Amino acid sequence: MNHPFESAQGLRRVLMRLRVSGPHAWEFDAEAHELMLYAAAKYQALAVKHRCDPSAGAAAAFEAMRTYAVRTADDPWAVVTMAVKVTLIAEERAEGLLCSVDQARRPEFSQHHDVRRFSDTEADLPNLLPGLAVEPFNQPETPPTGAYQAVDATIDLFTALGWPRDTATCALDYIAARLVESGSRRRTHAALRRDHTARALLDIEQDSWSTVLRLVLGNPNRDEAFTSDGHGILLRLLIGHPVTELLDDDLLVFEISETAPRAGRRSHA
Repeated sequence: MNHPFESAQGLRRVLMRLRVSGPHAWEFDAEAHELMLYAAAKYQALAVKHRCDPSAGAAAAFEAMRTYAVRTADDPWAVVTMAVKVTLIAEERAEGLLCSVDQARRPEFSQHHDVRRFSDTEADLPNLLPGLAVEPFNQPETPPTGAYQAVDATIDLFTALGWPRDTATCALDYIAARLVESGSRRRTHAALRRDHTARALLDIEQDSWSTVLRLVLGNPNRDEAFTSDGHGILLRLLIGHPVTELLDDDLLVFEISETAPRAGRRSHA
């Protein structure tokens, strides 16, 4: 049985009606009940994938559907799905890091690997911590991505994960221009971290700006030089990593979403 709210317009209509029906509409409205049953079934598999309670997806969807951003989005279901995924990733990270969900959303906590005892496995370090493994440069036989294509693909990636396209374009063009000038990802990273002009143009906080630079240009820590985190998005695209592989990186998806400028993700109850 198909429900009207399964379409973008149908969901928007239901959410608008519930918004004006008062604070108890979600509790007693029959269509709201059907909507939550549908959301629970829709996001159950995603919740299980992220090792969360099967009902966690429905709870995250409920919180998202009450926001202004979802009610006014061109595709409300797309925004709800992204919000649910980000919430489930945060809950999964919180479980693995043994910290609160709020802490897991902060870059200084989320960038760490899950808590794990070395005595729990007899595998060597690269198998225990894949981030320490050196990735080969002999990628599958696909033509390498050009520099301009890599920047455009990164802009598309940031836009898909909650950044306004004009802001993502401004940020990536700014980073790319400085990279061309310096010729070094490490020097570009160091210079841009202190660049107050960029932060002012983008209206972005220092912590978020630092995270964006690390994601795009790579972690400047020399110990991470030959890892995916050390390569950064631009280099990973240039050496042949497909965008689908980046989207499978839950931590990368989470951090891009969380660094979206406030104007791009402001919501109202």
